[in-house]
Amino acid sequence: MLFLPHRGNKVNKWYTICICILELLLTTYAFCYNFKLDDPLIQLSEDYKWINLFDFYWRLGIDGLSIGTILLTGFITTLATLAAFPVTRDSRLFYFLMLAMYSGQIGSFSSRDILLFFIMWELELIPVYLLLSMWGGKKRLYSATKFILYTAGSSIFLLIGVLGISLYGSNEPTLNLELLGNQAYPVTLEILFYIGFLIAFAVKSPIIPLHTWLPDTHGEAHYSTCMLLAGILLKMGAYGLVRINMELLPHAHSMFSPWLMLVGTIQIIYAASTSPGQRNLKKRIAYSSVSHMGFIIIGIGSITDPGLNGAILQIISHGFIGAALFFLAGTSYDRIRLVYLDEMGGMAISIPKIFTMFTILSMASLALPGMSGFVAELIVFFGIITSQKYFLISKILIIFVMAIGMILTPIYLLSMSRQMFYGYKLINAKNFSFFDSGPRELFLSISILLPIIGIGIYPDFVLSLASDKVESILSNYFYG
Repeated sequence: MLFLPHRGNKVNKWYTICICILELLLTTYAFCYNFKLDDPLIQLSEDYKWINLFDFYWRLGIDGLSIGTILLTGFITTLATLAAFPVTRDSRLFYFLMLAMYSGQIGSFSSRDILLFFIMWELELIPVYLLLSMWGGKKRLYSATKFILYTAGSSIFLLIGVLGISLYGSNEPTLNLELLGNQAYPVTLEILFYIGFLIAFAVKSPIIPLHTWLPDTHGEAHYSTCMLLAGILLKMGAYGLVRINMELLPHAHSMFSPWLMLVGTIQIIYAASTSPGQRNLKKRIAYSSVSHMGFIIIGIGSITDPGLNGAILQIISHGFIGAALFFLAGTSYDRIRLVYLDEMGGMAISIPKIFTMFTILSMASLALPGMSGFVAELIVFFGIITSQKYFLISKILIIFVMAIGMILTPIYLLSMSRQMFYGYKLINAKNFSFFDSGPRELFLSISILLPIIGIGIYPDFVLSLASDKVESILSNYFYG
């Protein structure tokens, strides 16, 4: 990006989009032709010595767990650069940060070296901070500072955990994730490691009470940044929980999993009941995504085959749905320049296409059968029911509370679309005329909608990616 002309928006724009499309094509090509579905081991690996002093390698590789998130990252980033067309101020830096974010995400999803994972995790924070503080809304500096304090503060715990795990036990420090998976730790130490990693991932995939940076950040960011935040950043936390906490620390995870289930159910209820109280449209969608992350935590906590599969499916389906909702919220903001819901109303008449897409996608978000959200939440339910670990009464309680959350979800989503699109408020306003969505926006929302419906009709496509890997993770838990 440095060598492109500073003036002129078009070159930067098309360069970034071509790079993203090229990347996406490369990933899909590698996935279609070089990736074996029935192999739970690491594939397509790269292994170069980097720092001789302490056995630090440049190790990358994918397995069934990370291929879904990598494809999701490529897809959402391409669409987010397409959504960022209206950005004209300092566009070169903007697109550079988008691409830097992209590399950090792919790196953290595919790194097989635990220190490399940490480095990529950190690389991701700086672009988000800059994107927030330069292209955000009115309170952008406040929310950007809050974001960087939360995430950088939590990644101290991540670094301590990484160093502790790698230095413990053997004479040589090992950073290789495969070797670390075979190591056994004393129980107290394992619990300490687990808590450290849990804090780091709980801030990223917001687990209550560490979620408060999320609504602020989403409320202020430019909507293309929001797509990346909701679609991919939140998924990094959940991915880390599965990849590190479940795979490397099974004893501690089986001790902590009832608490995870408890926190997940509380989170579903809490976020779904906080959401109607938000005046800001984007904050309301942000709380809905906090509520949906509760299902992922419950699926991870249930330590069953369907539960974990459902959590992975929910990771991918919410990646699409959250990004689409934020995109539509941003485009309607571009039309009317109003942030608060109680000032909107009656937009359905003048922008019918956006209205249609918004309705369909909020239906997808409230888990309508035939959309991807429904399948994921249903499989998580199955995971709780078939779990051997919990008593019947606790299962019934958890399912009851989750069902209340599922009832609260339609309430805030439908009231949001009612406040935005129905009624007469804006029709009587003086300068009431604005354009419906153009071909670019229509293309964008439809191309997010297609995979949502596709996963909803044939979820086995995503489930078959990770099922072998899930079985090999869960085989650590049923010993003796």
